[in-house]
Amino acid sequence: MSTTLEDQAAFDSSETTATRSTGKAGPNMKISCDREQLLHAFQTVASVAPARSPKPILQNVKLEVTDQAVTLLATDLEVGIRHQVSGVDIQSTGVVILSVTRFGSILRESTDETLHLEGDGQGTTIRGERSQFRLPAENPAEFPQVTGFDVSNYHTVPARLLRELIRRTAFATDNESSRYALGGIKLEVADAHLTAIGTDGRRLAKMTGPVGTTGEALDAAQTTIIPTRAMTLIERAVVPADDEVKIAVNGNEFLVHTERATISARMLEGRFPDWKKVFPESGAGVKLDLAVGATLTAVRQAQIATSDESRGVDFTFGEGMLVLSGKAAEVGQSRVELPIGYDGDELTVTLDPRFVVDFLKVLDADKTFSFEVKDAESAAVCSTDDGYGYVIMPLARDR
Repeated sequence: MSTTLEDQAAFDSSETTATRSTGKAGPNMKISCDREQLLHAFQTVASVAPARSPKPILQNVKLEVTDQAVTLLATDLEVGIRHQVSGVDIQSTGVVILSVTRFGSILRESTDETLHLEGDGQGTTIRGERSQFRLPAENPAEFPQVTGFDVSNYHTVPARLLRELIRRTAFATDNESSRYALGGIKLEVADAHLTAIGTDGRRLAKMTGPVGTTGEALDAAQTTIIPTRAMTLIERAVVPADDEVKIAVNGNEFLVHTERATISARMLEGRFPDWKKVFPESGAGVKLDLAVGATLTAVRQAQIATSDESRGVDFTFGEGMLVLSGKAAEVGQSRVELPIGYDGDELTVTLDPRFVVDFLKVLDADKTFSFEVKDAESAAVCSTDDGYGYVIMPLARDR
């Protein structure tokens, strides 16, 4: 004999009554929520939860419902996030643990505008207009604490600037390096400006912008290196609607607070290169203004005739033209010309085209940037007029 939805609902109701009568749990957590808004918040938070862990509880998201807010929490013990959910009707408070895979699938596959969640000591029921799911319960007490933003000393950064700081430096870091510190973005505060730096030892990106201070400023002597993975999560959690973001250091944790979310990340240890020494003195070489879109197209075309063994592209400047040349025995040759405003002595530098493309991709195609190089053995320096600088070490021409 098959069980009907009415039978299941009756079972759930009797189960809830039994749970309350035995005193094993408090009143049921009960909410109704906008599925799209819950899905967006859940996906952001779930990205922190590890796919595998010796602590299975970490493969879940904690849902906390109070009279004031509904909050999703996740952590892998290195990075943690607390994210408030909008579009929720709170009927009863409580806490439940939700499987990243199972609950995430329910949210993605459902077509309902509104979902109804009810949790008790035995499990969580999710109901749509014509669907119902019952997920087993996990003990909320086993879920680790996730740090909140409870500090008096912090900096305020425009949300858009923080997103740009991360987007323009994260790609230059190296998570595979044995030098642990290169797997993160270094932050420095000086003279009311925040600078973010990312490097893998072969190229270095830095971005600077204004920052406000409440209380004491970040100690310039303290090494503040935040894992790239955490910074990428911060970029996703900071939305365009946010005007300002608070950032702080509390012990060995870096904290970011927006209107909806708080993210905490354990900082990296290790020596970080002195980025100020990496940038050559301005004016030491030839400096040209180039169009972002046209240069990106030309580099990508020249890159076609390169390989992993012979990946360099020659950048030759002279006679009003930038000539990009690629050559690899097994794939052939490329030559791409780009008109420029330079008629000085011919100058050639060999660069990894991937590094140049990475830089150009984070800029608006209709903008311009400055390209400065001294000779074939010196680093090339790219920069914009909004505080962004990028250094690329040259390759040997006899590669």
